[in-house]
Amino acid sequence: MKPVASLSLDLDDRWSYLRTAGDTGWADASSYLPLVVPRILDTLAQHGLRATVFVVGRDAARDSNRDVLTAIADRHEVGNHSFDHDQTIHRWPEEKLEDDVARTEDAIETATGAKPEGFRGPGYTLSAATLRVLLRRGYVYDASTLPSYLGPLARAFYFRATKLEGSERDARGELFGSFADGRRPLKPYSWLVDGGELLEVPVTTFPGVKVPIHVSYVLHLARYSPRLARLYVEGALRACRAAGIGPSVLLHPPDFLGPDDAPDLDFFPGMGTHAAVKRDLVDAYLTAFTDHYDVRTVGEHARELRRSGTLRRIRFENGEPAASRSYGAHA
Repeated sequence: MKPVASLSLDLDDRWSYLRTAGDTGWADASSYLPLVVPRILDTLAQHGLRATVFVVGRDAARDSNRDVLTAIADRHEVGNHSFDHDQTIHRWPEEKLEDDVARTEDAIETATGAKPEGFRGPGYTLSAATLRVLLRRGYVYDASTLPSYLGPLARAFYFRATKLEGSERDARGELFGSFADGRRPLKPYSWLVDGGELLEVPVTTFPGVKVPIHVSYVLHLARYSPRLARLYVEGALRACRAAGIGPSVLLHPPDFLGPDDAPDLDFFPGMGTHAAVKRDLVDAYLTAFTDHYDVRTVGEHARELRRSGTLRRIRFENGEPAASRSYGAHA
């Protein structure tokens, strides 16, 4: 039997990328969801896959998005991706966080009829306050962590490619995390917070070296060498199997968009590649993924992990993992 793994997509609309890049006109940006969602759904259907789609509350609250979100929920799991995709959310007080999570839940449930049971913070952000809110609200899992040493490098790359300056850069000083995030475990585990326990399903990175393997990163590599990108994917998946890791792989809407579809997102990695070329690369990635693993939604993956009864437990106190000193000894 193939080991269980999971697939997710962060359904960030054009405005969220423009906002993160410092574009002052982000609120008036047109939506690309009607264009990209059918491409996403078609690709997943061709591979017979169900995924978890993390939805932003602001997009769920727009009536114009109701049809595409319903189409997603008819086949896939929906998750909570915060209301405004604000990447400073981990700094917020608990009351503000709870309001944000609740508003997003309501918007998603109104739009799709489905209530989220999983959460992913924007920009891989997480705090003890967030975990407490999720526990109180009955969430099954969190999927916010990216165990990688490359956060500062990714942040520097992003700053060079965007319009961010001065205080805007300072406000995003923790975007994509810190070097210390690379010491977090790759294998799923449980956070212990205030006597409660919440499953964490990290976005998987390459075992050992802890570099990203999510699809946007691979598409960026493919700009230099498609063959190298395919070998990288195959190597990453084999390394995960050897390490006993059922990977949780991440997609983004720009993975299905070319330069003609969203020319204002030219700062996003891989946006110089045409959509048809991306489609072939994504198809190859998903084919390799399903060859190695039984790929499910993150929620289904989480329940399978709970049934295994072998999850490591880590305390999260005062904004930092209390067991951080022992991270280096684990995958």
